[in-house]
Amino acid sequence: MAFVVVRPVEWRVAILAVAAASDLLDGWLARRFGASRLGAVLDPVTDKIFMLTAFTQLGLSGALTPMEVLGVLMRDILAPAGYAAGVLLRRPFTVPASVGGKAVTVGQSLTLFAWLLGSRFLEPLAWATAAMALYAIADYGRLAVRHNERARQ
Repeated sequence: MAFVVVRPVEWRVAILAVAAASDLLDGWLARRFGASRLGAVLDPVTDKIFMLTAFTQLGLSGALTPMEVLGVLMRDILAPAGYAAGVLLRRPFTVPASVGGKAVTVGQSLTLFAWLLGSRFLEPLAWATAAMALYAIADYGRLAVRHNERARQ
């Protein structure tokens, strides 16, 4: 990933800006013209890989504690784990895009921008993003319970 390879902060900011803009654009295109099966799989996977790689770099920098980084990435770690559990239980389902999930993505991007720009808001943004991730995970859990109840009927 270019974000990991390049060192100048200006380049990293540009890469992050392009990644965030392309995430918005591909979501809009999918809603407007319909999502392809491949895109529906690749988009969330590439988004999670980008965030995991970028926050690994942030964590290695020491700007946030490992627990803060885990908090910010909690949704990106637990959502795929929940999907894998559904597959193992032979009850897989996908969660449609939600306000909570989108808020986490925005929070993650803002947290990365704060890190790259040396903002004093880095830690508050990380904590706010972790709180949004908790909400998103609870929302996903609620949808999973509802899905399982429907499957039993």
